[in-house]
Amino acid sequence: MAGAFATLKERGFVSQCSDEEGLARLLDSEAVTFYIGFDPTASSLHVGHMVQLFAMAHLQRAGHRPISLIGGGTSRIGDPSGKTEMRQILPIETINQNAARFRAQISHFLDFSEGKGLMLNNADWLAELNYIEFLRDIGRHFSVNRMLSFETYKMRLDTGLSFIEFNYQILQAYDYLVLYQRQGCRLQMGGDDQWGNIVAGMDLVRRVEGAECFALTTPLVARADGQKMGKTEKGALFLDPELVSPYEFYQYWLNVPDADVEKLLALFTFLPIEEVRELGRLEGRAINTAKERLALELTSIVHGSEEAEGARTASRSVFYGEGAADKESVPSAVLKREELEVGVGILDLFVRAGLCSSKGEARRLVSQGGAYLDGQSVDTIEFVLDHGYADREEILLRAGKKRYFRYLIE
Repeated sequence: MAGAFATLKERGFVSQCSDEEGLARLLDSEAVTFYIGFDPTASSLHVGHMVQLFAMAHLQRAGHRPISLIGGGTSRIGDPSGKTEMRQILPIETINQNAARFRAQISHFLDFSEGKGLMLNNADWLAELNYIEFLRDIGRHFSVNRMLSFETYKMRLDTGLSFIEFNYQILQAYDYLVLYQRQGCRLQMGGDDQWGNIVAGMDLVRRVEGAECFALTTPLVARADGQKMGKTEKGALFLDPELVSPYEFYQYWLNVPDADVEKLLALFTFLPIEEVRELGRLEGRAINTAKERLALELTSIVHGSEEAEGARTASRSVFYGEGAADKESVPSAVLKREELEVGVGILDLFVRAGLCSSKGEARRLVSQGGAYLDGQSVDTIEFVLDHGYADREEILLRAGKKRYFRYLIE
């Protein structure tokens, strides 16, 4: 357990903390139960959640006990944090389906065997609350003036804040109290946008139980080139392989800016920090070795070692001509020979492949010399694949330097 807080800080997981010295002493002196909540408002976790998942994993590896709290109850309201308008209210059936997917994905990062960690759902205590008793026993501890001082609520006053959203912070705070009472939980963690909610829970435990608990937030990670971390042409970089294939996931990390490599290795792998620093010092073409290590380590954790090795083999096959028989991991789709007999425009193929979001984007790609067909540059937006391609088994599209897609001709 010694040095657990120092590890989090050294690897870049600490942004705000209610008491750094006090929390460091606690983590060094005893096994601490801590938690992070995940509201299943989408069908999959994404890269933004990985900062919290890795922080939890590091603490668990240091001997502490994580609680992964699925927000089956709070999702019925929706967290207003970071939102300019009210979230869509989801059917309970959808929330439950999403929760099941979250549980499977979180299990790739944390060990829940033999009591080493807990997976709980706050619907178990929130769904059956008596509203009058809850207001009397819990609501009385909250100051409306103080709640409105938090950025989450201040930014919504101009656009409108519903009463149901105003209750969210109280419910999340109540989660902390319940977990302290039932599990001895002393620390809540989350992203920087959750600071107000976490502090509210910490204060509620102190008011009701007179106990000292702690709040810790992790930074919101951005790329050095200014892009939002995990943002792809198709949208968010989800952890669900049905939404983002292991190959696409692997390729994302292979293509991060050089300036981000050391930071991402520290955050998103379990490599010793000395090795992280050494890889981060690589320059020029040698930095690609570090990027491949990042992509392989992270894809192995999220999708398993077999899928990660397949993605690496496919990537090398496409880029370097190695193991050409192993291209199956490259994203692909069937293209009917009948279509080729009629003729298919190159712009349509790039859009259908997801390499471009629209024909306008495909036109720009071709005009800028970034569109390739079977390794040859496409030099006109009028190019049509016709019967001359119908006898082939496949065609390979490339957008830019490193984004590929295979059409299998049947």
